[in-house]
Amino acid sequence: MNTQRQFSSRFGISIEIGEGDITTESVDAIVNAANSLLMHGGGVARAIAEAGGEIIDRESQKWVDDKGPVTHQSPAFTSAGKLPCKYVIHAVGPVWGEGGEEEKLASAIRGSLDLAEELGVKSVAFPAISTGIFGFPVDLAAKIFMDELHNYVSHQKASRLKLIKIVLFDDRSLSQFTSTFDLAFGQKAGE
Repeated sequence: MNTQRQFSSRFGISIEIGEGDITTESVDAIVNAANSLLMHGGGVARAIAEAGGEIIDRESQKWVDDKGPVTHQSPAFTSAGKLPCKYVIHAVGPVWGEGGEEEKLASAIRGSLDLAEELGVKSVAFPAISTGIFGFPVDLAAKIFMDELHNYVSHQKASRLKLIKIVLFDDRSLSQFTSTFDLAFGQKAGE
């Protein structure tokens, strides 16, 4: 990832934002922008499933068969197959226009961070959940991400999680997320 912004909290948790390919990130876990049935048919989900191999689809189907559809608040996880990470956290993002989208996205982010803690990972990479084929406005998603991350890093005194990355794949999203980051964290790191 080409890091554009970086922030470190007083509790030792770093946030980085940059442009790159989430499937190549060397972190402990990556977050997949998923649907509730973990059908990885397009967008980031398809890219992750293709790069990781069929084990991700198999484990996703087993999760749904055993536990039912995944909710916004409670993401699923699978192994990562051929990806350079240990886990894929499958966060269900909202489809724009379904109602309650802002709280659903905030819940998906919080749930992913909570699951990362449960899994004991030290680093996690997020895509811009729901801003692709689900149609969530990038500017609003960036604000929700920054609010949730700011709240998280401000209150996690004993977190095992030490690095949170936001990996964006297009200039428009990168521009929106970095300007929102600057407002939320009050600095322009990496320039």
